[in-house]
Amino acid sequence: MKTLKMRSSAIALTALMVLLTSACGKAETTTSGSTTDTKSSASPTAADTKKSAEPVKVIWWHSMSGELGKAVDKLVADFNSSQKDVQVEAVFQGTYDESLNKMKASMDTKSGPSLIQVYEIGSRFMIDSKAITPVQKYVDADKFDLSQLEDNILNYYKFDGKLYSMPFNTSNPILYYNKDMFKAAGLDPEKPPTTFEDVAKVSQALSKDGKAGASFAIYGWFMEQFFAGQGAEYLNNGNGRTAAATESLVGSEAGVKTLTWWKQMVDNKTATNLGRKTDDTKKAFLAGQVAMTLDSTASLRGIVSGADGKFQVGTSTLPKPADAKDGGVVVGGASLYILNNKSEAEQKGAWEFIKFLTTPQTQAWWHVNTGYFPITKKAYDEQLVKDNLAKYPQFQTAIDQLHNTKANKATQGAVMGVFPEARQLVETAVEEALTGKKAPKEALDAAAKSITEKIGTYNKTVK
Repeated sequence: MKTLKMRSSAIALTALMVLLTSACGKAETTTSGSTTDTKSSASPTAADTKKSAEPVKVIWWHSMSGELGKAVDKLVADFNSSQKDVQVEAVFQGTYDESLNKMKASMDTKSGPSLIQVYEIGSRFMIDSKAITPVQKYVDADKFDLSQLEDNILNYYKFDGKLYSMPFNTSNPILYYNKDMFKAAGLDPEKPPTTFEDVAKVSQALSKDGKAGASFAIYGWFMEQFFAGQGAEYLNNGNGRTAAATESLVGSEAGVKTLTWWKQMVDNKTATNLGRKTDDTKKAFLAGQVAMTLDSTASLRGIVSGADGKFQVGTSTLPKPADAKDGGVVVGGASLYILNNKSEAEQKGAWEFIKFLTTPQTQAWWHVNTGYFPITKKAYDEQLVKDNLAKYPQFQTAIDQLHNTKANKATQGAVMGVFPEARQLVETAVEEALTGKKAPKEALDAAAKSITEKIGTYNKTVK
């Protein structure tokens, strides 16, 4: 067990940890539900009876804004109305980074939440913080059947066979392409590219009349996915899962191969570099300026709706080298952690809410209204999901890609305490290579060196 001093050291990492604004996308108000009356009277007073009847209050911090925030509020309202023992209050806390910063500041107080949504790259920090109760505790106590949930989603949040948090909003990246532009270029719109080589080839045919074959945002998440697609680990020590990672492998063969392919397309003007924001590549795609782009599965409904009346949208799996083996995708998004500085009643209340969120009916509604994956297998049997898939058949690509992913350390996903900053360093490296400031190998090696140094500094605080 780590000491409180260690916890304080982890908290001190705020400046190290949080530099990246997430693009995946994005008070002491707790009340114990148990009474601890020390009176020795045989029968409770009216006040005692009233107090014991009060529901447990669970404060949930989340980072879902806009329409996603409305969907979260609906889930909470449905849960609260379904029973009287637990009442959840959802509180928007800004971006993932902002919310995590606020949680760090509250760790040694009672002002924080009972439950918090944390993006996937915050996983290592959350475990090292010793501020959470692994959900495995409640899984075991309730004999909750984890086999009803998607294995390739659960795998990311498992460490040494133990589930620390419950997946909530889950996505992965897919290739979006303009079927009309494919037809105009003499390409079969029903046979999209699936390999690096094919993407490069069709990009040449699609690049004409001032339009580019492709544009991929300079997003660190994509590089992580390209590694997983090749069955390559992003960090040493089994991607940081067999032991704490001590070295970044972003400069390895998988990284150089990916960035060289990407840069060659930019250099020969078959792909255009629009910078780091997926919003910019999405806008260019919907405007018909680029024929192919990468984006999250959570963007599918918005992209298909945005192209309605203009062109047909096709989807394909994340491209990978033709000789890649044992690859797949790593889930993105966020999961839910139960904080351990709250009463047992509050923690159990949070678990009850988590169980509600995993039901097939809840997952079906969440999926259809947000575009995130259902984490429960039986959600696909719900008529709501069947109807949605009929309306958006492009989502089948994402489902198949998730289910076809081979489980290994590469596809389980890398974990490190400085992941947000590491992503930014990788994005800088990609930017330097695409703009010709550095060769791919040079840029990635420099990023790997910086990340490795920062991992070393972080690891010293949690030993």
